[in-house]
Amino acid sequence: MSKILKITGLEKTYTSGNKQLTVLHDISFDVEQGQTFSIVGPSGSGKTTLLGLCAGLDQSNAGTVELCGQDLSLLNEDQRAQLRNKEVGFIFQNFQLLPTLTALENVSVPLELQGSKNATAKSMELLEKVVLGDRVHHYPSQLSGGEQQRVALARAFANAPSILFADEPTGNLDEETGEKVIQLLFDLNKENGTTLIIISHDMELANRTQQILRLKGGTIVSNQTTSVL
Repeated sequence: MSKILKITGLEKTYTSGNKQLTVLHDISFDVEQGQTFSIVGPSGSGKTTLLGLCAGLDQSNAGTVELCGQDLSLLNEDQRAQLRNKEVGFIFQNFQLLPTLTALENVSVPLELQGSKNATAKSMELLEKVVLGDRVHHYPSQLSGGEQQRVALARAFANAPSILFADEPTGNLDEETGEKVIQLLFDLNKENGTTLIIISHDMELANRTQQILRLKGGTIVSNQTTSVL
């Protein structure tokens, strides 16, 4: 299998006053194409910072990130944005739907950015798959948290991404609703053959992925495979 994400010697520091705060130190790991992979750790361990670096949303102080065969340090901001638009999907804890757009319009956005001529039809199909066929013309404020996250799921898969980053995807959901969302996430991921990276503090969720990377204090404390096939 080929490596869709390769992280080597990653460092991230911030300046606070006259002090340097190290958030990530000497982070190295690989993710295989089609793999399900989780990054876990307590609050403040650097999980979300690492996600931002992996996806090219932020830049490191040292080390390299190769995403979909591209060294992100060699790309400018526009080129990184083009790579994300083509290859990357995102799911966030707080959904990040556009409040002035309906569910259908939210899902259509990445397709329209790619110039798709049948964005509406594709979006309808995806919303049917996440069991929201009767809510397509509702705005986010008219949807429950679980429904909003299902819209976000449909949007994340709209551009058929090669890799999908899910940052605490059930963090704002109750247990029952969260389980339904996660099942849909894994089902859609398997159907599309997408590489899935989940950022979470939930070990039960992490144990459903093939690989678990544990962070603590900005360093890797373990990187192990699981029994999941």
